Amino acid sequence: MPRPLALTLDLIARAHSVPVPDDETALQVMTDAELKPGLDAIVARHAGGGGLWVFAYGSLMWRPEFAYSERRIGTVRGFHRRFCLLQRRFRGTPERPGFVLALDRGGLCRGVAFRLPGIDVREALMPVWRREMRGRGYVARWLPVATEAGTVSALTFLVNRASDRYSGRLTDAEIAEKIAAACGHVGPSAEYLFRTVEACEALGIRDRHLWSLQALVAERLRARAAAT
Repeated sequence: MPRPLALTLDLIARAHSVPVPDDETALQVMTDAELKPGLDAIVARHAGGGGLWVFAYGSLMWRPEFAYSERRIGTVRGFHRRFCLLQRRFRGTPERPGFVLALDRGGLCRGVAFRLPGIDVREALMPVWRREMRGRGYVARWLPVATEAGTVSALTFLVNRASDRYSGRLTDAEIAEKIAAACGHVGPSAEYLFRTVEACEALGIRDRHLWSLQALVAERLRARAAAT
Protein backbone atom coordinates (compact mmCIF):
# COMPACT_ATOMS: atom_id res chain seq x y z
CA MET A 1 0.00 0.00 0.00
CA PRO A 2 1.28 3.50 -0.86
CA ARG A 3 2.09 5.58 2.20
CA PRO A 4 0.42 9.00 2.63
CA LEU A 5 2.80 11.82 1.70
CA ALA A 6 3.36 14.88 3.86
CA LEU A 7 3.85 16.85 0.65
CA THR A 8 0.64 17.60 -1.28
CA LEU A 9 -0.27 19.37 -4.50
CA ASP A 10 -2.47 21.78 -2.54
CA LEU A 11 0.42 22.76 -0.28
CA ILE A 12 2.65 23.29 -3.31
CA ALA A 13 0.03 25.33 -5.18
CA ARG A 14 -0.52 27.64 -2.19
CA ALA A 15 3.22 28.29 -1.93
CA HIS A 16 3.67 28.93 -5.67
CA SER A 17 0.50 30.65 -6.84
CA VAL A 18 2.20 33.26 -9.07
CA PRO A 19 3.19 32.08 -12.58
CA VAL A 20 6.86 32.43 -13.50
CA PRO A 21 7.74 33.58 -17.05
CA ASP A 22 10.19 31.61 -19.14
CA ASP A 23 13.75 32.92 -19.44
CA GLU A 24 15.47 31.28 -22.40
CA THR A 25 18.81 32.77 -21.37
CA ALA A 26 18.76 30.81 -18.10
CA LEU A 27 19.56 27.56 -19.93
CA GLN A 28 20.51 27.35 -23.58
CA VAL A 29 19.15 24.06 -24.89
CA MET A 30 20.73 22.08 -27.71
CA THR A 31 19.08 21.88 -31.12
CA ASP A 32 18.30 18.56 -32.80
CA ALA A 33 21.28 19.12 -35.09
CA GLU A 34 23.55 19.55 -32.07
CA LEU A 35 22.06 16.47 -30.42
CA LYS A 36 22.49 14.20 -33.44
CA PRO A 37 26.22 13.30 -33.05
CA GLY A 38 25.67 12.12 -29.49
CA LEU A 39 22.60 10.14 -30.49
CA ASP A 40 24.51 8.54 -33.39
CA ALA A 41 27.30 7.57 -30.99
CA ILE A 42 24.99 5.96 -28.42
CA VAL A 43 23.05 4.12 -31.14
CA ALA A 44 26.33 2.72 -32.47
CA ARG A 45 27.00 1.22 -29.04
CA HIS A 46 23.61 -0.48 -28.85
CA ALA A 47 24.08 -4.25 -28.75
CA GLY A 48 20.96 -4.85 -30.83
CA GLY A 49 19.74 -8.06 -29.20
CA GLY A 50 17.05 -8.15 -26.52
CA GLY A 51 15.12 -5.11 -27.72
CA LEU A 52 15.46 -1.39 -27.13
CA TRP A 53 15.08 -0.33 -23.50
CA VAL A 54 15.20 2.94 -21.53
CA PHE A 55 15.65 3.04 -17.74
CA ALA A 56 13.48 5.57 -15.91
CA TYR A 57 14.05 6.73 -12.34
CA GLY A 58 12.59 10.26 -12.22
CA SER A 59 10.02 12.08 -14.34
CA LEU A 60 10.27 9.45 -17.09
CA MET A 61 8.46 7.09 -14.70
CA TRP A 62 5.34 9.27 -14.55
CA ARG A 63 5.60 11.16 -17.85
CA PRO A 64 7.55 9.06 -20.34
CA GLU A 65 6.31 10.97 -23.44
CA PHE A 66 7.27 8.08 -25.71
CA ALA A 67 5.50 4.95 -26.87
CA TYR A 68 6.46 1.71 -25.15
CA SER A 69 5.43 -1.92 -25.57
CA GLU A 70 6.48 -3.25 -22.16
CA ARG A 71 7.27 -1.96 -18.68
CA ARG A 72 9.24 -3.72 -15.95
CA ILE A 73 10.44 -2.77 -12.48
CA GLY A 74 14.23 -3.06 -12.55
CA THR A 75 17.41 -2.34 -10.61
CA VAL A 76 20.62 -0.64 -11.74
CA ARG A 77 23.67 -1.29 -9.57
CA GLY A 78 26.62 1.07 -9.10
CA PHE A 79 24.49 4.25 -9.21
CA HIS A 80 21.88 5.80 -6.94
CA ARG A 81 19.04 8.27 -7.54
CA ARG A 82 19.73 11.72 -6.10
CA PHE A 83 18.65 15.34 -6.46
CA CYS A 84 22.03 16.60 -7.62
CA LEU A 85 21.25 18.44 -10.87
CA LEU A 86 20.41 22.13 -10.55
CA GLN A 87 17.50 23.45 -12.60
CA ARG A 88 17.79 27.16 -13.46
CA ARG A 89 15.01 27.00 -16.03
CA PHE A 90 11.76 24.99 -16.40
CA ARG A 91 11.38 24.26 -12.64
CA GLY A 92 13.61 26.98 -11.28
CA THR A 93 15.30 30.28 -12.06
CA PRO A 94 18.92 31.49 -11.88
CA GLU A 95 18.05 33.31 -8.63
CA ARG A 96 16.21 30.32 -7.15
CA PRO A 97 17.37 27.16 -8.87
CA GLY A 98 15.48 23.96 -8.23
CA PHE A 99 16.66 20.38 -8.55
CA VAL A 100 15.94 17.43 -10.77
CA LEU A 101 17.05 13.85 -10.27
CA ALA A 102 20.06 12.16 -11.79
CA LEU A 103 22.00 8.98 -11.12
CA ASP A 104 25.25 9.52 -9.26
CA ARG A 105 28.01 7.06 -8.35
CA GLY A 106 27.53 4.32 -5.78
CA GLY A 107 24.71 2.20 -4.42
CA LEU A 108 21.77 1.05 -6.51
CA CYS A 109 18.54 2.39 -7.96
CA ARG A 110 15.16 0.76 -8.51
CA GLY A 111 13.13 2.21 -11.34
CA VAL A 112 11.24 1.28 -14.49
CA ALA A 113 12.64 -0.25 -17.67
CA PHE A 114 10.55 0.66 -20.72
CA ARG A 115 10.78 -1.35 -23.92
CA LEU A 116 10.41 0.87 -26.99
CA PRO A 117 8.65 -0.45 -30.10
CA GLY A 118 9.82 -0.01 -33.69
CA ILE A 119 12.87 -1.02 -35.67
CA ASP A 120 14.41 2.42 -36.30
CA VAL A 121 16.53 2.93 -33.17
CA ARG A 122 17.32 6.61 -33.85
CA GLU A 123 13.68 7.50 -34.48
CA ALA A 124 12.55 5.63 -31.35
CA LEU A 125 15.18 7.24 -29.11
CA MET A 126 15.08 10.82 -30.39
CA PRO A 127 12.14 12.02 -28.21
CA VAL A 128 13.73 10.85 -24.95
CA TRP A 129 17.22 11.87 -26.14
CA ARG A 130 15.99 15.39 -26.88
CA ARG A 131 14.24 15.65 -23.54
CA GLU A 132 17.10 14.40 -21.37
CA MET A 133 20.20 15.58 -23.21
CA ARG A 134 19.36 19.05 -24.51
CA GLY A 135 20.25 20.72 -21.20
CA ARG A 136 23.76 19.19 -21.04
CA GLY A 137 23.12 17.86 -17.54
CA TYR A 138 23.40 14.14 -18.29
CA VAL A 139 25.67 11.60 -19.90
CA ALA A 140 24.13 8.49 -21.44
CA ARG A 141 25.21 4.87 -20.98
CA TRP A 142 23.86 1.43 -21.78
CA LEU A 143 23.62 -0.26 -18.37
CA PRO A 144 22.39 -3.69 -17.28
CA VAL A 145 19.02 -3.52 -15.55
CA ALA A 146 18.03 -6.55 -13.48
CA THR A 147 14.32 -7.41 -13.73
CA GLU A 148 12.27 -10.42 -12.62
CA ALA A 149 12.03 -11.49 -16.26
CA GLY A 150 15.79 -11.23 -16.81
CA THR A 151 18.50 -8.61 -17.25
CA VAL A 152 18.16 -6.10 -20.09
CA SER A 153 20.57 -3.47 -21.44
CA ALA A 154 18.87 -0.08 -21.12
CA LEU A 155 19.76 3.46 -22.10
CA THR A 156 20.34 5.24 -18.79
CA PHE A 157 21.00 8.90 -18.05
CA LEU A 158 23.69 9.60 -15.44
CA VAL A 159 24.63 12.97 -14.00
CA ASN A 160 27.25 14.88 -15.95
CA ARG A 161 29.73 15.68 -13.20
CA ALA A 162 31.54 18.12 -15.51
CA SER A 163 28.39 20.24 -15.90
CA ASP A 164 28.02 23.47 -13.95
CA ARG A 165 24.58 22.16 -13.01
CA TYR A 166 26.05 19.36 -10.90
CA SER A 167 25.68 20.30 -7.25
CA GLY A 168 27.86 17.65 -5.67
CA ARG A 169 26.64 15.93 -2.52
CA LEU A 170 24.50 18.32 -0.48
CA THR A 171 22.54 17.30 2.59
CA ASP A 172 18.84 16.54 2.28
CA ALA A 173 18.10 19.70 4.28
CA GLU A 174 20.10 21.85 1.83
CA ILE A 175 18.37 20.26 -1.15
CA ALA A 176 14.94 20.67 0.46
CA GLU A 177 15.52 24.41 0.94
CA LYS A 178 16.13 24.86 -2.78
CA ILE A 179 13.27 22.61 -3.87
CA ALA A 180 10.80 24.38 -1.58
CA ALA A 181 11.76 27.82 -2.90
CA ALA A 182 12.11 27.04 -6.61
CA CYS A 183 9.55 27.50 -9.37
CA GLY A 184 9.98 27.94 -13.11
CA HIS A 185 7.63 28.40 -16.05
CA VAL A 186 6.89 24.65 -16.14
CA GLY A 187 6.01 24.62 -12.44
CA PRO A 188 7.45 24.24 -8.94
CA SER A 189 10.43 22.03 -8.23
CA ALA A 190 8.38 20.57 -5.38
CA GLU A 191 5.79 19.27 -7.85
CA TYR A 192 8.49 17.28 -9.65
CA LEU A 193 9.46 15.79 -6.29
CA PHE A 194 5.84 15.01 -5.40
CA ARG A 195 5.09 13.30 -8.73
CA THR A 196 8.23 11.18 -8.47
CA VAL A 197 7.60 10.06 -4.89
CA GLU A 198 3.97 9.36 -5.76
CA ALA A 199 5.05 7.21 -8.73
CA CYS A 200 7.59 5.31 -6.63
CA GLU A 201 5.03 4.60 -3.92
CA ALA A 202 2.50 3.35 -6.49
CA LEU A 203 5.14 1.01 -7.93
CA GLY A 204 6.26 -0.26 -4.53
CA ILE A 205 9.67 1.44 -4.83
CA ARG A 206 10.90 2.72 -1.46
CA ASP A 207 13.59 5.40 -1.66
CA ARG A 208 14.79 6.94 1.61
CA HIS A 209 16.27 10.02 -0.10
CA LEU A 210 12.98 10.89 -1.80
CA TRP A 211 10.89 10.11 1.28
CA SER A 212 13.07 12.30 3.49
CA LEU A 213 12.94 15.16 1.01
CA GLN A 214 9.17 15.20 0.58
CA ALA A 215 8.74 15.51 4.35
CA LEU A 216 11.38 18.25 4.61
CA VAL A 217 9.91 20.22 1.71
CA ALA A 218 6.39 19.93 3.14
CA GLU A 219 7.67 21.24 6.47
CA ARG A 220 9.22 24.28 4.76
CA LEU A 221 6.13 25.02 2.66
CA ARG A 222 3.89 24.84 5.74
CA ALA A 223 6.21 27.24 7.57
CA ARG A 224 6.09 29.63 4.63
CA ALA A 225 2.28 29.47 4.52
CA ALA A 226 2.06 30.16 8.26
CA ALA A 227 4.30 33.23 7.91
CA THR A 228 2.11 34.88 5.25
